[in-house]
Amino acid sequence: MQRLVSFSLAAALALAVPSVGSAFTSKRGAKVNPVNSTVFEVVPSSGGDGQVFWCSAADYAQRELRASWNAQLYIARGRGPSVTTNRRSAVQFTLDPQAASVTPIESSLSLNSLKAGENMTVRRAYDFCAKQSIF
Repeated sequence: MQRLVSFSLAAALALAVPSVGSAFTSKRGAKVNPVNSTVFEVVPSSGGDGQVFWCSAADYAQRELRASWNAQLYIARGRGPSVTTNRRSAVQFTLDPQAASVTPIESSLSLNSLKAGENMTVRRAYDFCAKQSIF
């Protein structure tokens, strides 16, 4: 009985911690990992610009979470260290700003500002998957 309890606890812990090996890989090559039930994190392979972050968030929202093209994507936490990997650069997103305690703000004219609360539709963000950075 004790082995069954130990096994059950180990299995529950394994499911609770995101596994980098099973991370979603976006069309722009960034890894996307769930942070919790409402927030996910985009971790680019290198620095990454706004197009990579928004595209990757939209790609994950549409293909993994099955979000509508008209759903709003919100930045839950701006650029900072990853909480799901040991990478230095990541941005966290949500489709549910209330559950993630995010106050929506008017988006900046710059895609690279990546401030908490900025938002756009999944469709608009996904459009950045087709565009390549010119730098």
